[in-house]
Amino acid sequence: MTKFISVQEHKEFVNLSPDIKESITHFIHHFEKEGTHFIKPGRNSIKTKEIKGLTVNVKAFKVPHLFNQFAYKFLRKSKAKRSFENACFLLEKGIGTPKPLAYFEYFSFFGLQKSFYVSEQLESDITFRELITNGQYPEWEKILIAATDFTFKLHENNILFKDHSPGNTLIKKQGDNYRFFLVDLNRMNFKPLTFEERIKNFSRLTPKEEMVRIMSNRYATLIQRDPDDVYELMWKHTKKFQNTYHRKRKLKKKLGLKK
Repeated sequence: MTKFISVQEHKEFVNLSPDIKESITHFIHHFEKEGTHFIKPGRNSIKTKEIKGLTVNVKAFKVPHLFNQFAYKFLRKSKAKRSFENACFLLEKGIGTPKPLAYFEYFSFFGLQKSFYVSEQLESDITFRELITNGQYPEWEKILIAATDFTFKLHENNILFKDHSPGNTLIKKQGDNYRFFLVDLNRMNFKPLTFEERIKNFSRLTPKEEMVRIMSNRYATLIQRDPDDVYELMWKHTKKFQNTYHRKRKLKKKLGLKK
């Protein structure tokens, strides 16, 4: 039988009123029946719910296969726990992410069954993906340079965001400046990064060569390296990622795994 066994609360959660905390916990326990889907359900599910003026965002991770059920109980942290701890670390470093509130885990005798990461809903102006698809977006070049500065800050803090892709960076305009917030946080490494690791980390962001050129020029200035060297390496990794991505999509379509 599956039972609730683990919850860790951020100070933001602890400071909430008891009735709000109770309502959030109730939402988690009845996740399948309550809340509004934030994105179309897929491998994982994300729902939001407004609770007495506070809008919470809950990511429910899929039930892992049998080996990982055991591993997440005895050998390594669950995705929900990693998301929570990584969010706390990012905030400590002054890096934007929606405020973490808590994570919940359900275990059976054999291992982890369900897990949930709870954060405060953040309303962004755009995502990085929209910056790519809308070539006429106002101040797109300024935003792109600011995004490069943001990525440099990650690298300087020894953070490798392994899912550094267009949908995982939210952008908010504040005055004349732009702020960036990372989501989908469970895959991160924390270590000093090599030059190639830094540049490769840009490979998922855009397939557009013009945008890669702008980012590589800015990053070359920040890291004090030759702009041509940075561009050539960034474009090489971008093309490699795009080729792999489209090859996988074609294979899935051929196998009937993707419409």
